Amino acid sequence: MFELHPQLQSDTAFIADWALSRVLLMDDARFPWLILVPRRESLQELHDLTGKDGELLVKEVMRASRSLKSLVRADKINVGALGNLVPQLHVHVVARKLDDVAWPHPIWGCGTPVPYENSVRDVLIEGLRDKL
Repeated sequence: MFELHPQLQSDTAFIADWALSRVLLMDDARFPWLILVPRRESLQELHDLTGKDGELLVKEVMRASRSLKSLVRADKINVGALGNLVPQLHVHVVARKLDDVAWPHPIWGCGTPVPYENSVRDVLIEGLRDKL
């Protein structure tokens, strides 16, 4: 049975459940940032997915990337599946802008996360739900 890792649960807001993935918004207003978590039990690595689920995850990452880039007018989308701190398989889809605080470096380890104001987060989630 699928269960979301407690760290992902505390750091994100729910957007939607797709065919394979739970789509979440990372609570860091510095970077519009989606996390896709395949709703399968005990996955840690991309190669743990079946072939069919692997293909579906790639399609969902592409869908999330296109939608996020369009919605926030990002200059670049970064995609990564690290899992060093949270072992549950999840894919980061991060909108980057040439003037963001980390550009051109990776976002990980860059400063302290800035939580969204509730109203800003809610507007972004609704926009993402419409776009996605």
